[in-house]
Amino acid sequence: MDSGRTATAPSGVIDEAVQCLPAPALRPYIAGYCGYRQDGVPPTRHRGMPSPFLTLIFTLDDPLTVELHPDPRQAPARYDALLGGLHTTSALITHGGRQSGIQVALSPLGARALLHLPAGELANADLPADAVLGRLADEVRARLRDAPGWRQRFAVLDRVLWRYARPESAVPPQVVRAWDLLVHSGGAMSASALAKDVGWSGRHLAGRFHTEIGLSPKAAARVIRFDRARRLLVVRACGRGGDVLAGRDGADGPAGAYRPSSPNGLADLAADCGYFD
Repeated sequence: MDSGRTATAPSGVIDEAVQCLPAPALRPYIAGYCGYRQDGVPPTRHRGMPSPFLTLIFTLDDPLTVELHPDPRQAPARYDALLGGLHTTSALITHGGRQSGIQVALSPLGARALLHLPAGELANADLPADAVLGRLADEVRARLRDAPGWRQRFAVLDRVLWRYARPESAVPPQVVRAWDLLVHSGGAMSASALAKDVGWSGRHLAGRFHTEIGLSPKAAARVIRFDRARRLLVVRACGRGGDVLAGRDGADGPAGAYRPSSPNGLADLAADCGYFD
């Protein structure tokens, strides 16, 4: 199922964004695809915000320019395809009025199956995708560029990523359980409660969790809370609900509670996302 927007002004300005779920077999690993194309728009700088998903972007035309990475020690760079781990600070991306590509929202629990390594090896880093995927990155990009439309491009990703997948590369079930609890609580569950639930010591859980996810349970909880708050602010500002929230965190809370008409909208939002001061 595809959803999105397309805007073409008389002047020839193009602004497209199309979202799609992956094939069912890939959904344990990938939350969704987002295709985008802009041409003729003003040059822009925007923030790549922390989220509970690894970053995997295949460009279709111009390279992706990252001016500032989550790790400020990493030099600015341009990427035909980018792979990045979880991070707690934002990146700064720029373009000169034209950009296009597809972003894959990859769960850290899917890193072993789809990237053949744990997500912890990518923490706080941005890499050329071929540094991990090898020739597959170039194959995917070439096939995406040859495809005639978004639906066909998403089908390319389904076919090629599933062919490359190793479903038998499992994450320890205790880490899966801890991550799922953390995500479905909206980042509200404490590290000690997670450890108690999975039957591990706090230290052992922290070590294994960081290996498989790339952040400590406490840092991951902060990222999940921030991501939820950011998306609820989109609901408040734009009046959008289902497409922003559905299938992302599983936490309860109707989007309508955060409309601008709500007398305590921001206060309620902050409290719901775990920000109490």
